[in-house]
Amino acid sequence: MNTTTEGMELVYEKPDTLTETPMHYCPGCGHGVAHKVLMEVIEEMGITQDTVGVAPVGCSVFAYMYMNVDMQEAAHGRASAAATGVKRVLPEKYVFSYQGDGDLAAIGTAETIHTVNRGENILMVFINNGIYGMTGGQMAPTSLEGMKTSTSPYGRECSTMGSPLKMTELIAHLPGAYYVTRQSVHTAAAVRKLKKALKFSFEAQKQKKGTCFVEIVSNCPSGWKMTPLEANDWMEKNMFPYFPPGDIKVPNELK
Repeated sequence: MNTTTEGMELVYEKPDTLTETPMHYCPGCGHGVAHKVLMEVIEEMGITQDTVGVAPVGCSVFAYMYMNVDMQEAAHGRASAAATGVKRVLPEKYVFSYQGDGDLAAIGTAETIHTVNRGENILMVFINNGIYGMTGGQMAPTSLEGMKTSTSPYGRECSTMGSPLKMTELIAHLPGAYYVTRQSVHTAAAVRKLKKALKFSFEAQKQKKGTCFVEIVSNCPSGWKMTPLEANDWMEKNMFPYFPPGDIKVPNELK
């Protein structure tokens, strides 16, 4: 049993893969939890010195300040392309990209599809909160029908604005995709499932299986103009029916 100096049981300790820098994320945002889980997996697998992360523009732009592993900044939407370059030059490294929906599913759609289609041996972590959280709450490719944003004040109209893009289902059809799943971080049980998915993805990368893609449906209390509790409840009632959590493309060893 681990104990503190006061003799109490230690139930959690910040991984060394997270820096001491206070995070800038809004209260209730899922980014902080996603960071924590990802870094816990890397530390527990003992691959800290062999991991390279790539973060582009968006709320994740400062990930290099929080993740105590080698990090590379990328232009908006180009994280998977940069991660491809890192992996091809340093094939022995564990490489991941960490991208939001406005990045991966909008300006980075082409890079995303072609990265997965080639089966690049990387992990892509996709944070989907249905909005551009950093730049003013604009409508994202994943904003739900009827969802009000700063650029769709009357709600998203699919007849003129298109339907919300299910990026994860889309790339699951590509032959280069090895493991494709959608998870969340709003409950302890959900965090455990995400942690398992991330660990499996890194293990698959070691075995050179192809692209692993982990979507994390999250909230944006500030962009949604809600309290954290309201945002979690709205996410369950509205985001999950359209973006249901669970595995989408599963290799045989997980079936």
